[in-house]
Amino acid sequence: MNGHFSIAIDGPSGAGKSSLARSCAAKFGFLYVDTGAIYRTVGLAAFRRGVDRRDEAAVSALLPELDIQMAYNAQGEQCMFLNGEDVSKEIRLPEISICASDVSALPAVRAYLLEMQRKMAREHNVIMDGRDIGTVVLPDAELKIFLTASAEARAERRMKELVAKGVEADFEEVLRDIRYRDEQDSNRETAPLKPAEDSVLVDTTEIDFAASEALLCRIIKEKLGVEEIG
Repeated sequence: MNGHFSIAIDGPSGAGKSSLARSCAAKFGFLYVDTGAIYRTVGLAAFRRGVDRRDEAAVSALLPELDIQMAYNAQGEQCMFLNGEDVSKEIRLPEISICASDVSALPAVRAYLLEMQRKMAREHNVIMDGRDIGTVVLPDAELKIFLTASAEARAERRMKELVAKGVEADFEEVLRDIRYRDEQDSNRETAPLKPAEDSVLVDTTEIDFAASEALLCRIIKEKLGVEEIG
């Protein structure tokens, strides 16, 4: 035991992991870690360099040149820096989502980023979301949640996020991207997306954000015996 609580939230793209994990972390005073943003940053680097994101040797050669850092702004939001540049907005573009899915399937990339994620859990109370947090990154997490929703519901939510950020998007294209990521993430050889055996399954297809947040907070209180900080 490291003296800290770890909560792992896994699930497919667009399930609301990041928004819910960030909100719950704030309520309980935990550090929120969006691991998907780290993979997106690697995907962005490969995209910018014109590297074949499925070529493990080519992407591996790129990794030593990358300085990937996380920071938190005054609102507690996680920001990603690539070689000193704040790329927090750029990594959310639809084309970078596909890049992230491709590079995250590479064992070399996952091994490269594994220690960065585990170090945070050793040093802080964390709510960490991703694809393999409960199964690979933090297999001993005190609480594991697998968050999911239908592909259509997830596409609708992603569309709203993009529109709110001023990014033009087509629903059918967003839906195709989500289904592509589902296929990639679930069938990759290394750390495929799947619920940990001891995870709590939460399907948010039919409930809104507020109800989903209340449900997760209740689970956290019941499983860990902690209370909200305010």
